[in-house]
Amino acid sequence: MSGTPREVGAAGSRALAHVWAVIPAGGAGTRLWPLSRSAMPKFLRDLTGSGRTLLQETHDRLAPLVGERFVVVTGAAHAEAVRGQLPELAADAVVAEPSPRDSMAAIGLAAALLERRDPEAVMGSFAADHVITHQDRFADAVRTAVAVAREDWLVTIGIEPTFPSAAFGYIHEAGPLAGVEGAGVVDQFVEKPSVETATEYLARGGYRWNAGMFVVRPRVLLDLLASWHPEFAARLREIAADPARLPELWPELPAIALDHAVAEPAAAAGRVATVPAQFGWEDIGDFDALAALLDQARAAGSEGPIVLGDDDLVSALDSTGLVVPHSGRTVAVVGLHDVVVVDTPDAVLVTTRARAQQVKQVVAGLKQARREHLT
Repeated sequence: MSGTPREVGAAGSRALAHVWAVIPAGGAGTRLWPLSRSAMPKFLRDLTGSGRTLLQETHDRLAPLVGERFVVVTGAAHAEAVRGQLPELAADAVVAEPSPRDSMAAIGLAAALLERRDPEAVMGSFAADHVITHQDRFADAVRTAVAVAREDWLVTIGIEPTFPSAAFGYIHEAGPLAGVEGAGVVDQFVEKPSVETATEYLARGGYRWNAGMFVVRPRVLLDLLASWHPEFAARLREIAADPARLPELWPELPAIALDHAVAEPAAAAGRVATVPAQFGWEDIGDFDALAALLDQARAAGSEGPIVLGDDDLVSALDSTGLVVPHSGRTVAVVGLHDVVVVDTPDAVLVTTRARAQQVKQVVAGLKQARREHLT
């Protein structure tokens, strides 16, 4: 993207000038129980076998674009672990939420802080628990999104769908954005559809997966929020002006997603642009998705179940699926196909890849039974 201002980042790479990475790091990942827990959610885990957690991998791919300019918004219970995994961050780069208030509050708070800190800032919000396999393509998409965001658009990166998924929301592009190659205007955000509807979307064209990746000037995001939720925007700016008031004002903020609070009405008002991208994206929503991701990285011709952990702890005969040995015990699987076995010190999960979405019901049952220590 020629003409975009750049500067040298701390690691010696070329970082985009005044561009900040905002990483909302929240959620318990209940469909990945018992590997993901409320005290140790999936973004703090190594789920790819790379030796880096999902949070660390997110930092690694954004650092060449932003240098040291990071804001991680996470729950108070996870702030210490986040700092431990990312010791290179500045002391004030980790912002602890007093309680969960959904994505608008988390990302909006980062925007309010950055609005005061850097009037020329452009921020990109990228979840802490996504996996991206083509780093160069991702970086190109972010650079294009930054160029569009500098023109005061709310920009979302739309993932080219590879199959008719009912697990993701969709973005509809109404047409190209005048004067910007590789960007379009969004007229609609669509909630998770049925498989039949998703199939129609792919056949029609113009629909992309909504991965929740937004690039925008902090001022623009807060002004858009003020158009539909003026008190919400005002409270965020009050907190940024006096962070000591965070515990007092935070409980007053609505619990609402950024998509519902800003993106959907802004799209209807013609204020949202999208940058279509193909860079191998996965949000690892359940063990079936995790197995598919790990299977792509396996050597051709590999047989037996995929193992996330120590292969020596798994003994498998005529079986396929995913085995996660995390207790130190040996796990034996015989004659089972597309099975999921997750062994941890205090809980064992046995299911199938086809039923992986239902794991969250186990967590709900444990909470109802007042066994929160297991969740």
